[in-house]
Formats: sequence, C-alpha cells, structure tokens
Amino acid sequence: MSLIGKVALITGGGQGIGKAIAQRFLKEGLTVVIAEIDQEAGKETEAEYSNLGKIRFVYTNIACEETVKQAIAKTIELFGKLDILVNNAAIANPENAPITQLSLESWNRLIATNLTGSFLCTKYAVPYLRNHQGVIINIASTRALMSEPHTEAYSTAKGGIVAFTHALANSLGPEIRVNCISPGWIAVQDWQKQASRQEPQLTQQDYQQHPVGRVGKPEDVAAMAFYLASPESDFITGANFIVDGGMTRKMIYL
Repeated sequence: MSLIGKVALITGGGQGIGKAIAQRFLKEGLTVVIAEIDQEAGKETEAEYSNLGKIRFVYTNIACEETVKQAIAKTIELFGKLDILVNNAAIANPENAPITQLSLESWNRLIATNLTGSFLCTKYAVPYLRNHQGVIINIASTRALMSEPHTEAYSTAKGGIVAFTHALANSLGPEIRVNCISPGWIAVQDWQKQASRQEPQLTQQDYQQHPVGRVGKPEDVAAMAFYLASPESDFITGANFIVDGGMTRKMIYL
C-alpha cells in the first residue's frame, strides 16, 4: 500500500530535517502542510517544492495554543483530513549555561517549544487522525540518551519526547500509531532558508566519530520517517529509532 493522497502536517517543515521530510513525503505522493514559525522559510519551501505536489505553508508557533488550533483547522479546511502528524519543530539550547546560571525564562521557552509544542499539536490533531488510522512521528534526539555539559533543558525536553511517545502509543492505539526518531549528528546547514544556507564544514575527525564513516544527512531521517508513516510499519508503535550512524554505540577516548 502506498501513501499517495495522504495528508501530513510537519511542524518546522521549512528548514532542516523537517524540510527533508516534507520533500520525501511529496515525492512519495503525499500532500504536505508545513507548520512553521519562520515565515520566510515556510514561503520559500512552499514555492521551492510546489512542483513536487500539493504543499501549503501555515504560520504556526507551536508553543502558542491558538496558532496550533488554527494550523490544524486550516489543514482540515484545505484538504478535508489529516493522516500523519510529524512533531519536528524545536529550538536549540538557548543559553548553553551552567544550571546555576540558566534562567527560568530560557528553560521555560525551550520546554514550551521542544516538549509542550508536541503536546499541543498532538492534542488538536488526534480527533482527525483517529478517523484515518493515523500516524504520529515525534522527532527527539540522541540527546535524550547522552549529553554534553550545560544542555539540561534541551536533553530534558528530548527525553520527554521519547517518554511522550510510548505513553501516547498506549493511549491512542490501536487507532493511531505513535513512534519516535532520535537523530544524532545531522548536518543541516544546506537545508536552511536561502538567507542562512551554506555548505557543511566537516573534517575527517567528524567522519571518524561515526562507525558508518560519515555525518548524517536530513535525508537519512526523512527515510525513517517515511517508513514509520507507511503501512509497512503497521506492527510498530511506541518505539524510538536512533538514526545516528552508530555514534551513540562508539566508545570515544580523548
């Protein structure tokens, strides 16, 4: 069974991993709604990919409940249904500060976007997903499993996404399947909007840290997202898939 004609909403679909997922879904015959806070990126991606299939950009701040409700409503207005939700949008660690210096404002901002945003999108998408044996794909990070110093807020949010995934799988099954992807080091510099796009600057040492011998590409995550959206994975739910070239399994001694 193909996914032709299915409707997918991808948060943060204007740049990076979300943009790669949008491209892959369009190439496979899906209709895509980009829920994106960066209007420049959203409009650029909509125009760039318009020749691949049906795609629409909808301004969305996933940390704001009202714009989330509007994005879901707009999707239904435009296409009459929603089959797949990809909770991808996130922000990087804002301060990278020691815990004793991390401001509550920065902590709350990151948790609101990287964790609460997925809750809000899921809450308002579920009634429509239930009508079509829907799929939710959450994008976490290997930071849910391993960390660098001073990344408590980011790691906490991504760890929460993994737990959110298996909780949802039990709450929403069998009508809706819910899975998670935890990307590792993915070079996204050339998947940004035009104003900030550049070629990734990678070294031989960067490659050697990965057992597969290279740094990840957004297409690697998009391939896993397509598999998890497809009927071929219909016996899989509540799982977290690590897409990191083996990096979390490699012992590194400096």
